[in-house]
Amino acid sequence: MTPRVIFLGGLGRSGTTLLERLLGELPGVAPLGEVVHLWERGVLAGEPCGCGRAFPACPFWRQVGERAFGGWTPGLAGRVMALRRRVDRTRRLGRAHADLPEYVRAYRLLYEAAAGVAGAGLVVDSSKHASLAYCLLEGGLDPHIVQVVREPRAVAHSWGRTVERPENGRPMTRWGPVRTAVHWTAQNLALELLARRGARVTRVRYEDLVAAPGDTLGALAGELGLPPSRLPFLHGTTAHLTTAHTASGNPMRFGAGPIELSRDDTWRHGLPRRRQSLVAALTWPLRARYGYGSAT
Repeated sequence: MTPRVIFLGGLGRSGTTLLERLLGELPGVAPLGEVVHLWERGVLAGEPCGCGRAFPACPFWRQVGERAFGGWTPGLAGRVMALRRRVDRTRRLGRAHADLPEYVRAYRLLYEAAAGVAGAGLVVDSSKHASLAYCLLEGGLDPHIVQVVREPRAVAHSWGRTVERPENGRPMTRWGPVRTAVHWTAQNLALELLARRGARVTRVRYEDLVAAPGDTLGALAGELGLPPSRLPFLHGTTAHLTTAHTASGNPMRFGAGPIELSRDDTWRHGLPRRRQSLVAALTWPLRARYGYGSAT
């Protein structure tokens, strides 16, 4: 039986990993990380799971692979990656493709196996890409999409910083402010389009999540149809996180124990004023629609 799927959408550096970690503390919820990158970074490269073990050595993912596909193989990963190049692209949103059923079937089998191994009724995929959400919908799955948005100037500042990936020490991808603004707009517009087509989309702002995590997470849980929970892992703005088996994502996926949730506004002095104005102009009017109306 296919579990319920929560798909976290939006542009990277917007808080999706944080939200996934918090959702993963709710009973019956299994966070999986950015499944779209599992095939390359997990199966082929053997990068670490959120538990710290290399993907091939993680008992959770080993069992998932055996249940879903009879084991992880380079051939399987290569095939899914080839299918992705054909059907899973934002520019192809809305176009039918003969390879779509095979591509979605791989995700369906993975979700089912992960839920079974975890003993969960709901899985979280934080892949973010609107194009993958579209594929899942067209392929017969019915994910509840959570659109995670963040002030685009803060996102632009984050994409411009040099951050090492803990998996291999290499720097994470960096983008300039124009590219970030274009992608921020494209991803959020695509998610808006899915909502207009009837997809279940709930929007969460990063700023609200870190300011009032209990209220924001509780309201989201209600939207997702999750049973009421006292959220014992939250104490004010401190979250006590357990280890999660996330296949890929932001470096914070490796964190465990008490984590203080605080709003990162370093963009206000770290992003030059001219670039702030440029990003603000390029992301209007969505920025205003999401409550970021001030240009200062």
